[in-house]
Amino acid sequence: MVTAPMIQDLHHIGVAVKSLDEALPRWVDGFGLRLDVVEEVPTERVKVAILFAGRTRIELLEPTADDSPIAKFLTKRGEGVHHLAFKVDDTGAVIRVLTEHGAPMLDDAPRPGAHGTKCAFVHPKWLGGVLAEIVQDPEEAAR
Repeated sequence: MVTAPMIQDLHHIGVAVKSLDEALPRWVDGFGLRLDVVEEVPTERVKVAILFAGRTRIELLEPTADDSPIAKFLTKRGEGVHHLAFKVDDTGAVIRVLTEHGAPMLDDAPRPGAHGTKCAFVHPKWLGGVLAEIVQDPEEAAR
């Protein structure tokens, strides 16, 4: 069996919101977080606002379609923490290692994420109800 994957750091915390227009003033003006960028991720049918609290990244996720994973989450659970994302060197290799360790993956291969990342999700039943994302930043993929 292969050794467990090396998690480099917490990459971000994903928070599901119904509306970025309503949520952003609370996070930016109220909390004073720095807004980096707002972008759409068509493959996930979501609009993402990337915020920073110091070095900690928080991604606010607004669905762009009624059948998107975020829309389904909002319907079932309402607004709130959606997932924890962990930075890794090689998403593909980590998927293989996690699979060997029995992790039920929602993705068999890396998919495009926000800001040019490669990502994959681990089913929440494996981590006691926590949806985990593994993320490879674009600069890591270029190596």
